[in-house]
Amino acid sequence: MSTTQTRTLSVVRLPLVEDKLNFFRYGDVAGKKLVTNDTGAWHFLDEASFRDLLAGRVEPGHAHYEALAEKGFLRSGLDLGRFAEKMARKKRFVGQGPHLHIVITTLRCNQSCKYCHASRTNMDRVDTDMSLETAKKVVDHAMQSPSPYINFEFQGGEPTVNMPVLKFIVEYSREKNRYENKQLEHSLVTNMTYMTEENAEWLIDNEVLVCTSLDGPEELHNYNRTWSKEKNAYADVRRWIDYFNRRYVEKGRDPQLWHVDALMTTSRKTFDHWKQVVDLYVELGMHTIFLRPLNPYGFALDTWKRIGYTTDEYLGFYRQALDYILELNRAGTEIVEGTAAVFLMKMLTGDDPNFVDIRSPCGAGTGQVAYNYDGKIFTCDEARMTAAMGNDMFEIGEAGVTSYEAAYGHPTVKAMAVASLQDSLPHCETCWNKPFCGVCPMHNYMTSGDLFGQRPNSPKCKEHYTIASLLFERLADDPDGKLEQIFRRWTLTRPREQGSSCAV
Repeated sequence: MSTTQTRTLSVVRLPLVEDKLNFFRYGDVAGKKLVTNDTGAWHFLDEASFRDLLAGRVEPGHAHYEALAEKGFLRSGLDLGRFAEKMARKKRFVGQGPHLHIVITTLRCNQSCKYCHASRTNMDRVDTDMSLETAKKVVDHAMQSPSPYINFEFQGGEPTVNMPVLKFIVEYSREKNRYENKQLEHSLVTNMTYMTEENAEWLIDNEVLVCTSLDGPEELHNYNRTWSKEKNAYADVRRWIDYFNRRYVEKGRDPQLWHVDALMTTSRKTFDHWKQVVDLYVELGMHTIFLRPLNPYGFALDTWKRIGYTTDEYLGFYRQALDYILELNRAGTEIVEGTAAVFLMKMLTGDDPNFVDIRSPCGAGTGQVAYNYDGKIFTCDEARMTAAMGNDMFEIGEAGVTSYEAAYGHPTVKAMAVASLQDSLPHCETCWNKPFCGVCPMHNYMTSGDLFGQRPNSPKCKEHYTIASLLFERLADDPDGKLEQIFRRWTLTRPREQGSSCAV
């Protein structure tokens, strides 16, 4: 005999006086009610005050009245024009056009990193070098963007393997910019192991921003970023970081603005070295450490078992590292965690940093594009990698063949924008984290086969929600305001940090 248990769900409906409230979202964070709105304003309330807010009892004289009115949560005294201006400021990147133009100068690379899915080719494959003719078409196409800021970011393979094309793009784009009058920058993402003194001096003299990969101490870096047994990739990276930073100083550059940035990628082996990773960045005088997980696609199963991990495992690592970084800052060591800084700028300032992977709509085809070595244009660099795996769904044109209008009016670009517009996505539109978060349709597609995905089941959603929650939890437990001072310092941007993958 079987029995069936019936569960009843009781819903407590709190009194709600809608005509006294402006639109907001809310959630439980740090044992309190966190309310947020589309301008990025937020406020913590205890349970009783939250009930007062819903019931229309937050009036002059209430402990939270002035703060809630100033932040736009109440209709009383609401200046709709000012509220709209704040929202427009947050979304001013919409309609500006791509500002980040990733150029793959070559697929050739002298390293074979364990986590690489950038479709690298061996050093003898000169057929995967971009030609000068193609490079000219790429620049002509990119400079048509209406964005007032353009950054050409050189990637690969190892981009310095094809220095003639890199040099040509820098020089030709500057010549064109005499007539376009844009804020023009160039940045290089290099493994540093193919660097020469001649190339280094040219990059310094021509003000190309340099970013390298530094995964941690020697054992970890060399494990992740495989090279020949006779060579030490870590030693080369350290040597060239020191070289560039010394030469910047010798040439009278401000070291706060001119220094080598670095990116680290988290593999399973990183979990055993998380503290040493942070300490190394501090030792090298790095201003930012950008903790970032692996993209969980494009790997063979046996490779993922060696280097991969679950979202929960990554977030446990992130929490440890973030708290240690905060401990260092409290002790006087200034170092920024890059992912947190993206969220904090949205939380603590009136601006959105326009970080293309964490915005709504996302930057695929609207904030960034990637040009493969053959001139084919993709919505983002991950889309280019997907094409290398046999799926060209995210290709939107070819430089010199496809018009600017056809490329950026491509149905795929529109689909990516719709799929990342949080206002229309189930779960996103009611989430308190909506003003601070962003959606990556590419990640959704590669992990679930669906551009839209299911946000509560998305690893990226969990990652963003957890990081935002961690930051708010720490802000909620900050009686003297010293932590907020540290966080506000993390939101300060410098002139050279506009839109490359290496700068926050």
